Amino acid sequence: MSVIPCEQNSDLRAQIERFAEVLKTEAHRLGDHGLDERDFYNSGLFRGAVERVRGQFSATMRAKREFVQHVLNHMEDEGLIAGWDLTDDSSRNDYLVRLPSGRIAVIDLKGCLDGNNTNIFERPADADEFVIWSICTNLGADPRRNAWSGIHTRLSADIISRNQRVDGLIVWDMVCGTIGRPCPKVAGGDGARLTDIGPFRVPPACIYLFPSLVPSSAAPIVLAQPIEGVELLSAFHRCFKGHDAELNHVDFELLQNDSDLMRRTTIRRAGVVQKVSDMVPIRRV
Repeated sequence: MSVIPCEQNSDLRAQIERFAEVLKTEAHRLGDHGLDERDFYNSGLFRGAVERVRGQFSATMRAKREFVQHVLNHMEDEGLIAGWDLTDDSSRNDYLVRLPSGRIAVIDLKGCLDGNNTNIFERPADADEFVIWSICTNLGADPRRNAWSGIHTRLSADIISRNQRVDGLIVWDMVCGTIGRPCPKVAGGDGARLTDIGPFRVPPACIYLFPSLVPSSAAPIVLAQPIEGVELLSAFHRCFKGHDAELNHVDFELLQNDSDLMRRTTIRRAGVVQKVSDMVPIRRV
């Protein structure tokens, strides 16, 4: 049982760690800086270069936007959404999706879910549905740790403390199903479940359905919505060949314990509890 079916590629992780060690000990031999080994490592050149590259990787959204555009165009071509646009505040990388029923869904694009950026979201007043989409292209990241960090540590606490309803979460990107992040849904060469969208070939998306209500003292236990209750997630589920047994249902439970407001997060899949937290206080309150 796990919060997400896939797991970190241990071989790749080991290679990354070995290469990082080589880079740290042999970096002074690279480039034309003219420094000897001692001066090189004391100069800050290496650390500055690493931080610059790291920042460039974190800041670039071009590849992620390209992937999202291919996905939404494909869904529109298949008639599962009526259309889409960037929202007015395009700097936040949000997307507005017009659904066949006439409802409006807004997508807030996030990275690997383990950073503070996950806590920065605001459900638009005119959104009928609000969904967060995690696109994590860092192959060194641990998808299970990040998914739990995002859903329990960050999103559940902010949903409750800020009374911000989130209808669901998509954890899915162009790395899914590759050698770097094998997908159990297509294990054994089940190519029939792969979908070609532009230059990408992707397995079914990992979808997390959240409750339609924010838990409160009047309703301390709230259960995940059915897939039919969130039209956008239903469209992703059908368009990319998901099976109902693969859907993740996220429940929240609230408890006032003296001065502490506490919550428990439970993730169910195929009728089985995959992960459940202890009852822990919300520190943001």
